[in-house]
Amino acid sequence: MDTLFRLVGLQQSDHQSFNSTSRTSSSSRSSRQNHSNHHRYRQEDEECFNFFMDEEDFSSSSSKYYYSYHHQQQQHTPTSTTTNISTPTTAQPPLDSTDFISSPFCDLNLEFSGKWSTDVLLEAARAIADKNSARVQHLMWILNELGSPYGDADQKLAFYFLQALFSRTTDDGERYYRTLQSSSDKICSFESTRRMILKFQEVSPWTTFGHVSCNGAIMEAFEGESKLHIIDISNTYCTQWPTLLEALATRTDETSELRLTTVVTSKTSVVTPSNGGLAAVRKVMKEIGKRIEKFARLMRVPFKFNIIHHAGDLSDLNFAELDIKDNEALAINCIGALHSITSVSNRRDYVISTFRKLQPRIITIVEEEANLEVGVDGLEFLNGFHECLRWFRVYFDSLDESFPTRSNERLMLERAAGRAMVDLISCPPSDSVERREKAARWSGRLHAGGIIPVVFSDEVLDDVRALLRRYKPGWSTTQCEYGGIFLCWKDHPVVWASAWRP
Repeated sequence: MDTLFRLVGLQQSDHQSFNSTSRTSSSSRSSRQNHSNHHRYRQEDEECFNFFMDEEDFSSSSSKYYYSYHHQQQQHTPTSTTTNISTPTTAQPPLDSTDFISSPFCDLNLEFSGKWSTDVLLEAARAIADKNSARVQHLMWILNELGSPYGDADQKLAFYFLQALFSRTTDDGERYYRTLQSSSDKICSFESTRRMILKFQEVSPWTTFGHVSCNGAIMEAFEGESKLHIIDISNTYCTQWPTLLEALATRTDETSELRLTTVVTSKTSVVTPSNGGLAAVRKVMKEIGKRIEKFARLMRVPFKFNIIHHAGDLSDLNFAELDIKDNEALAINCIGALHSITSVSNRRDYVISTFRKLQPRIITIVEEEANLEVGVDGLEFLNGFHECLRWFRVYFDSLDESFPTRSNERLMLERAAGRAMVDLISCPPSDSVERREKAARWSGRLHAGGIIPVVFSDEVLDDVRALLRRYKPGWSTTQCEYGGIFLCWKDHPVVWASAWRP
């Protein structure tokens, strides 16, 4: 069956926080080619997340892509000197160090390196570490006056980091984080999530990089097996699986039976779409379940789908709920989820040892390459803040060069990043869902748990390189000395993908 998949008629959300405008653009798709390399990456297959399509989207005729762009209602910076900033009708001009050569900035004795938000934010962090309340207030006033969620990267970083710093200084991080989550919950729906995912995947390989590499490794591990079971512990709303389902359908041997168990936790961090809490995720996952089952039927793949909603830390999950059977080849897939496990009391090590006891054929892990562990006070806090600032600047830079300036989906991604900043900087470590570790640390945990790396094959690496050619220059991939591969943005490693086995 030669099928073309297209995204058409994305409906506009009617949320009270949006003012919608729309534009249209056209695009055509090329035919899907059947070939013997069952896990070979196909550009037309990954271009859209197929189970997000409506019935009329499954068409062999040319069609148009429709996108809605909205101006979202601005979140208020929680400072006592907050000024109301409305959405600008035109993009605000970028600021540089020359804008500070006037009172009240000169008396701060700052030496600007060209990234003014970095300099001011680091000075604010130093003042907090030194408990210099007068300087903290002065620097926060500057950040409040200059920051904006609608400006350039410096203005956005100033705006969102200010929320986190203020919450820390007032010991109000947990309450403010819950407020941000509640606000996200109100606008989270299947439609808004669908637009977010599709647009992010269209302009950036940030998530598809992990999908392609992990799918290739899983398909190779499942070679020759007729009964398959994937435990998916991820934050990607199952967007990884349409391509794998189609790969199963086009294998030369008899089509295998696939059972997919998706574990959704209330602590799963979503850098891409805002999750808005477990209640909102339940609504989205219910709709996704219907669509992925329908897509499996279209692909004629025997398929069973089960969702497990877990309220709490992943380390508290009863793995007996996963219904693992001896006659099924098992894979455990973890994308952007392991860092949501609390970093205290060796709980991350406990989960890894539990994975080993399940005896899977393969474990695929994707995590962002950052050491986001903000200390409680003093130098530990300052060093952790500096790494957070470095990381989010790289992330905002990649969004800036990938998305149109007025993209509503980009604004939602940046707001999700703003919530992550509050979590990291002003919430207790035991409650954090954002404390990431680098590949070296994860590799050490896995080796200590008796799990060894699986080298990605040349075919999988070719698939990843083919993926990156679809995007703007600046993206690349490189080998990781600890196992797996890195996705790099302008030579900065940002995402780590790896495969492991007991």
